[in-house]
Amino acid sequence: MAFPPEFLDELRRRLVLSSVIARQVKLQRKGKEHLGLCPFHKEKTPSFTVSDDKGFYHCFGCGAHGDVIGFVMNVQGLSFPEAVDNLAGEAGLEVPRQEPSDAAAREKRKGLTDVLESAARWFEARLASPEGAAARDYLTARGLSRETVETFRLGYAPPDRGKLRAALEREGFDPSLLVEAGLVKRPEDGGPGETRDFFFNRVIFPITDRRARVIAFGGRTLGESRAKYINSPETPVFQKGRVLYNLSTALRAARDQGELILAEGYMDVLALAQSGFTAAVAPLGTAVTEGQIEELWRIVPEPILCLDGDAAGRRAAVRAAERALPILKPGLSLQFAFLPQGEDPDSLLQAEGPQAMRARLEAALPLVDLLWIKETEGRDLSTPERRAALRRDLRQTTQALQDRELAEDFLDELMARFEAAFPRRGRFGGRREDAPWQPRTSRTGPAERPVSGGQLSRPDPQGRRDRRREQLLLMLLVAHPPLIEENWEEIASLELRASNLRRFLTCLMDGFLALTADSESGKHSSGRMLDTEDLRCHLRDKGFAGVLEDLFSPDVMVHGKFARPDASLEAARGGFTHLLREIRHDKMRSEADEAGRALAQDMTEESLLRLRARLEVLGAATMQEDSESAPSLPQGEGRKG
Repeated sequence: MAFPPEFLDELRRRLVLSSVIARQVKLQRKGKEHLGLCPFHKEKTPSFTVSDDKGFYHCFGCGAHGDVIGFVMNVQGLSFPEAVDNLAGEAGLEVPRQEPSDAAAREKRKGLTDVLESAARWFEARLASPEGAAARDYLTARGLSRETVETFRLGYAPPDRGKLRAALEREGFDPSLLVEAGLVKRPEDGGPGETRDFFFNRVIFPITDRRARVIAFGGRTLGESRAKYINSPETPVFQKGRVLYNLSTALRAARDQGELILAEGYMDVLALAQSGFTAAVAPLGTAVTEGQIEELWRIVPEPILCLDGDAAGRRAAVRAAERALPILKPGLSLQFAFLPQGEDPDSLLQAEGPQAMRARLEAALPLVDLLWIKETEGRDLSTPERRAALRRDLRQTTQALQDRELAEDFLDELMARFEAAFPRRGRFGGRREDAPWQPRTSRTGPAERPVSGGQLSRPDPQGRRDRRREQLLLMLLVAHPPLIEENWEEIASLELRASNLRRFLTCLMDGFLALTADSESGKHSSGRMLDTEDLRCHLRDKGFAGVLEDLFSPDVMVHGKFARPDASLEAARGGFTHLLREIRHDKMRSEADEAGRALAQDMTEESLLRLRARLEVLGAATMQEDSESAPSLPQGEGRKG
């Protein structure tokens, strides 16, 4: 029995290979892959590797190799149709039954992708021709290089509404196929008149499926039009709510980088890719759908939604969060990166460069933060009744989650924030330490930190990102010892959050001094330069072998190529400067945030002056970063280029 390729692709996407294999084989995580004893031959040393990213298993001992369907066939002794039938039930898919019309449908689908590919080539040729000069000038003005234009196969639809149709008919394509593919349209009144090209006088963006086949187009007008951007109409091969622009390219990049960015439009994706952020996709002119969110989750567990710094960007974030909640599952979530007011990825990259974008991505808010901000931002909470209404709304928000255990965890986190922000007071104004609503450590968020008076501070949503930055900085110093001497005073003044990392840094600097005591310029008495292995040996001897292993693990190194031992010293210097600035800025943001909370609880002039002072220091240090980059969504309207 033959199954449609699209069905088999969907089946493989829905199943996690390592989870299926783990029922038969004990697997251990090794970086991005899993390792275990091969079930197909006897072995004492594991040589059986499972790669979820690549979708296959391989045994280096006996050569066994295959995908999830092949594994079930071989282990359970099933035929191909039987294995597919079993796995489809597990994946929640209905197995398509072959009908005589199925072969015709596959043939029609192939015909549609063939004609769309021919149209893409024709649009590309028009852009390169003399009539495409205005379109080329527009793309150049938007900062796109020739390489980017060619990589993304951008094209041009000329103003004459008949050239594409004529060209494709000359290639032998049936006129009815052009209509079905969305390339031409019939007269508005439905009469028998001549069909016209759907796209005209527009820059063309080919839209592809996961297998890089052209399935539709987007067009940006070069003249006057009611719609700046339009997309192909929906067809048998193109359903707008399930497709993401640049998915096939971003899919490969995301699996290598462990990061996936969802921007708002075509030009954002192009600008990001041109600046090195190749794992970037975009929806097609609509709000993010549940199907698109699930598509993102098949690639990475926590994609980052990179949104414009305006009111529309905030609304888009809230809509995405609301659509994600009912389908949220343990281990899957969304992050939200907000750009400065009035900026989008394209404009920010041109104005401030990739480092500014990286800083925004690293400061992305978790989903629970967005929910808290959504319910509290701009809300008057000065009376008990209003605070009770907030507590009710927070409970209602978590009811949208279908996974009840996850809903309970979200409610715990939100209630902990509520209780920390509005501590219940006793009869004489003091805090009731025995109150049943006393904040507790959240199971999903960072641990709360004790502060003076025995109270608990609000959970720090950036704790995990702060620790990752500190780990990268320490790995950088161990891997590139010259940076320690070059930046001795700056390093000595650092105040790391994690106590074990503070002790590690002290030992690192003591070791550097001890190892260079008998020489000048970082050289040993033997004359050779102090290298990373010298420091590693010293740190291991002092009991920091475990911390070293964590620092140089793939989970840390994936976040900073500049920190790796094989990076150039010049790249390491640039990375050090960036990390140092971000760590200091985070500290200042935290102090400003703390001052803001103090003002909310004690509305005095002294508290107000303290907050203003913190914001002035932060503003001076971050230059063009405004005070809205603290834990709050950007305010005000902006532009979309």
